[in-house]
Amino acid sequence: MRDVAVVGFAQRQMEEFDGSPTCVEMLVPLFAECYEQTGWTRKDVGFWCSGSSDYLAGRSFSFVQAVDAIGVTPPVNESHVEMDLAWAMYEAWIKIQTGEVDTALVYAFGKSSAGVLRRTLAMQLEPYTMTPLWPDTVSLAGLQARAGIDAGVWDETAMAEVVHRSLGDAERNEYAVRKGASSVEELLARPMYADPLRKHDCAPVTDGAAAIVLAAGDRARDVRDKPAWISGLAHNVDPMSMGTRDLTRSPSAAAAAAGADVDGVEVAELHAPFSHQELVLRRELGLADDVAINPSGGPLSGNPMFSAGGIRIGEAARKIWSGEAAKTLGHATSGPALQQNLVCTMEGRA
Repeated sequence: MRDVAVVGFAQRQMEEFDGSPTCVEMLVPLFAECYEQTGWTRKDVGFWCSGSSDYLAGRSFSFVQAVDAIGVTPPVNESHVEMDLAWAMYEAWIKIQTGEVDTALVYAFGKSSAGVLRRTLAMQLEPYTMTPLWPDTVSLAGLQARAGIDAGVWDETAMAEVVHRSLGDAERNEYAVRKGASSVEELLARPMYADPLRKHDCAPVTDGAAAIVLAAGDRARDVRDKPAWISGLAHNVDPMSMGTRDLTRSPSAAAAAAGADVDGVEVAELHAPFSHQELVLRRELGLADDVAINPSGGPLSGNPMFSAGGIRIGEAARKIWSGEAAKTLGHATSGPALQQNLVCTMEGRA
């Protein structure tokens, strides 16, 4: 296996695009930031891969327009996934492992505010028996939260403690769209949104984009003194039908963690769009009590569709670059109630 590292990362998160710019207008500054971090130009990038959704954009082949942000001449080696940025990164990592390229820039974008997000995401459900019912994302998460409470696996206080910590940590994140810690008691006094969820238990609807730069071997060492070397990368999927699985568990997250080797992780950025899902992931990933969870504030402070999972990896990589941690974990999820999970561990070795 080739040594591959995360060497660049840029993001934007906002409640809605200011003036509704196109995805190209959003991505060009991110690419410029990645070029500045690495000292590269577009000619140094061996492979490009994007993540987005035509359902979210409301038009076919919406990702093709985004290619304009790269530049049309000379032609580039490019691909796309109808998934989160984290899965675009996985494809790029495989591309580098084949030896075909040594570098890659992956990016993703989404304008969640253009429609009713919780309804749009019903399109990812099982198409024969669930999608025709149009169960929305928040309601399905509420069912999952209630299942855990009724089973005694967690309670509303534990959920509020997750929110309290996340929004407090988000005060230090310039990209957070929701921040500011209240007391656990004050959070519990707020009205229900989708019982047993309150609004703060749900990630805010967020527009945004993000980009990650990968490099192999000496190309990575040329860019950073301490690259975030990918030591483990795995993803797994649970059954599509929610009626066939225990919603208080996430076997796919546990399997991905086993494939990525989470022993010794000091910081974990978890893509948990609902407060109780962080509690599920802590257990399924087998994280020790002293692991710092979502020091960026996590998705409860900002959750741009098709970028938020990759942002978790980028935030975890930054902890390696800064020397704040020797081993970190970035996690991404997709589908209802933690159906699909990707785990990426990174180390700051020489």
